[in-house]
Amino acid sequence: MNTRAKGFTLIEIAIVLVIIGLLLGGVLKGQELITGARVRNLVAQQDGVKAAYFGFLDRYRALPGDYSAAAANISNIVTTLAACGNGNGNGNGQIQSAVNNEHLLVWEHLAKAGFINGSYTCAAAATNATSPSNPYGGLLELQFDAAFANGSNRHNLKTGGSVPSDILAEVDRKVDDGNPGQGSFRATPADPADTCATDAPPTAWVTTNPGNDCAGTTLF
Repeated sequence: MNTRAKGFTLIEIAIVLVIIGLLLGGVLKGQELITGARVRNLVAQQDGVKAAYFGFLDRYRALPGDYSAAAANISNIVTTLAACGNGNGNGNGQIQSAVNNEHLLVWEHLAKAGFINGSYTCAAAATNATSPSNPYGGLLELQFDAAFANGSNRHNLKTGGSVPSDILAEVDRKVDDGNPGQGSFRATPADPADTCATDAPPTAWVTTNPGNDCAGTTLF
């Protein structure tokens, strides 16, 4: 008895390939949408804090965190820790970590003055109760220092850690020049192992095998 071998027809194979292509395309598009949402979230967070900083300065003629009369003029300032200046900065025009923990007090001032959402209270160490966090769980930092690529002392807003370097590269391209060593958005802190951004000129974000514990900073 003759038996005929059975297999897939070319049409059936073509249909399977089309379905696989659609599935792969959907996955890649989904990843692209997720990445885009994360980038927009980081950009919006940086822009929001920067707007709050200048709004506070306009209202009180002082910097948040550094404001020496905050306890008297902002409702619900409850910090009584001497380490946090009992709710006041020293008024020298610089948000400093070494003075009254102003880099943490800044978030209490901004939140209780109504410029940012959330409830934050200054303490001796940074936690989720003292500082807002980025979408990856890293804590934001707003202070006067030089802890960023090619830095000299100035006020800057750090994204906080745990951000993939390819995400930071996309943020940099969206808001600045795409170069982590110059411009208004830079890499931070120093990265001697070059896992997030290369240090030697020409500097560049690491996007092939990106680092997953990186940070950037917006300069004011």
